[in-house]
Amino acid sequence: MKPLPALAAALMLATPLGAHPHIFVDTGLELSFDAEGRLTEVKTTWAYDDFYSLLIMEDRGLDPDFDGILTPAEQADLTGFDMNWTEGFNGDLVILQAGRELQLSGPMQATATYEDGRITTTHVRQVISDQTPGTPLELKPYDATYYTAYDITLPVAITGTNACGHRLDVPDIDARLREMRDLLAQLDMDTTPEEEGLPDIGGLLATTVVVTCDMS
Repeated sequence: MKPLPALAAALMLATPLGAHPHIFVDTGLELSFDAEGRLTEVKTTWAYDDFYSLLIMEDRGLDPDFDGILTPAEQADLTGFDMNWTEGFNGDLVILQAGRELQLSGPMQATATYEDGRITTTHVRQVISDQTPGTPLELKPYDATYYTAYDITLPVAITGTNACGHRLDVPDIDARLREMRDLLAQLDMDTTPEEEGLPDIGGLLATTVVVTCDMS
């Protein structure tokens, strides 16, 4: 991962599109609610870009004959390859309710497929925190360093209730990058973005899934 100070310096010197991710992930979400309108778990789908998928396959020595068909042993090796999270890693997913971040479990029920040159994985995380049914939820899949770009191009599904719907808040990437560059340009060399309370670049550029439920 590129450290934030280096990224900040790059942004100050770059054009608005100078900061860019290195891994691209098409992302989907399946949100499960209980009868009281509480979010109980989130199933996340990550479909990695062709180049990163190729790197992973070559690094792990999978599909050496390039026929796109994995043996049972290769399938077992691929499944869960992206689930070895370090302690404290948030899984590149933040869920907020009324400004409070909800606590999630670690990843469970990992799956992986390799089709048409791309790796697609899924995992499930349980929502641990108490919630207030009917209060909107904001889900934001993103990497704070912007090394990985999560684009919500796959379906967002809601199960367990008919009372909830969602919308996507998609940021203006160019405008946000200009805003971040201008903010960083105001810092002196001895001040970090964290000290000034500036938003992380990944969060600033991330699409937000806003879920609202009518519990009346």
